[in-house]
Amino acid sequence: MTREEKSIAIGDLTAQLAGTNIVYVADISGLNAETTSNLRRACFKAGIKLEVVKNTLLAKAMEASTNDYGDLPSTLKGNTSIFIADVANAPAKIIKEFRKKSDKPVLKGAFINQEIYIGDNLLDSLVNLKSRDEVIGEIIGLLQSPAKRVLSALLNNAESKGEAAE
Repeated sequence: MTREEKSIAIGDLTAQLAGTNIVYVADISGLNAETTSNLRRACFKAGIKLEVVKNTLLAKAMEASTNDYGDLPSTLKGNTSIFIADVANAPAKIIKEFRKKSDKPVLKGAFINQEIYIGDNLLDSLVNLKSRDEVIGEIIGLLQSPAKRVLSALLNNAESKGEAAE
């Protein structure tokens, strides 16, 4: 790869990183062609971009980015793939699903909304993260619940008074 090609690749990676708040770094080496194809297909269906990257280029792109990736560049050893997503727990769910049949992909780390997660031991925690829409739905449900109870109580009270008057 020439210096110019490296510069272009770093620029492309930096632009990808700037366009997202959710990046997972994993090792998918050792997967056979069929499994890799299935992983790519599952990522595509979930709206996740999966890309195999060179460690040095990704490290330079992280350095050039406006985001603070903390210790995440220290995980860039061996084979590295990045999962770029819009939903925080989507890559974790796919990794966990594929781990039922094999020991790969191995999660190296993740950058989710300015938070850094390092280590494969955090996979279960990342799977359980709630998406923005799920959190908003829960909040709306919680806010509606007291109002529904008050309305229900008022309606029941009005009905019982109406029956008593008859």
